[in-house]
Amino acid sequence: MPGALEIPPVIALAEEAGKFPTAPRYAGYVALGCVIRGETYHFEIVSDQSAAGIMALGTRGLIIGNGVLTVEDEAQAWARARISEGDKGGGAARACMDLIELKKRLRLGLGG
Repeated sequence: MPGALEIPPVIALAEEAGKFPTAPRYAGYVALGCVIRGETYHFEIVSDQSAAGIMALGTRGLIIGNGVLTVEDEAQAWARARISEGDKGGGAARACMDLIELKKRLRLGLGG
């Protein structure tokens, strides 16, 4: 997709499409992207609104592991993305899997 602001709408579209009999249904989603600070205020808008959109979908009951990085420069992005360093993508995938399991437990009345 074109950028971080498009992540929440694409997740919403995928979830809506899953209601059709021939479309795949997903137990959860992993949002991955990177917003690098530039010279304008645009960074703040994109960072805030993409996170708010993901959170809004989550409070509607969608399971989303948020791995959208907000960084100052490319070096920070790589440091957070590399498996040998921050592994934020892996962390987002693990969070998604944990939330899927928690949702199952809550539906069975086993919240703990």
